Amino acid sequence: MGILTVVFGILSGCLLSVLVGIIGSSRRIGFGWAFLISLIFTPLVGLIVALLTDPLSGDDRRWGCIGTLLAILGLVFLAAFLLLLLTGGALVLGAC
Repeated sequence: MGILTVVFGILSGCLLSVLVGIIGSSRRIGFGWAFLISLIFTPLVGLIVALLTDPLSGDDRRWGCIGTLLAILGLVFLAAFLLLLLTGGALVLGAC
């Protein structure tokens, strides 16, 4: 596994964890705990834990396009990571 594959995997995991943290910020768990659980386990586990907690009452904060931008970046990095993982880095090396 190449270094580029590892870098894309780490970046996509971190960006998806930030997105889970943003979702958790409007819930009782908060940004920090949702982000930490997502980093320790996986973003999917962090998302499930964040969605199982109670939403905050009366707090209607909006993240605007930041949440959408982070979601798109996370998915792009995840797709690049999976592509590099499946091809073994042959796309980057030029199929030597």
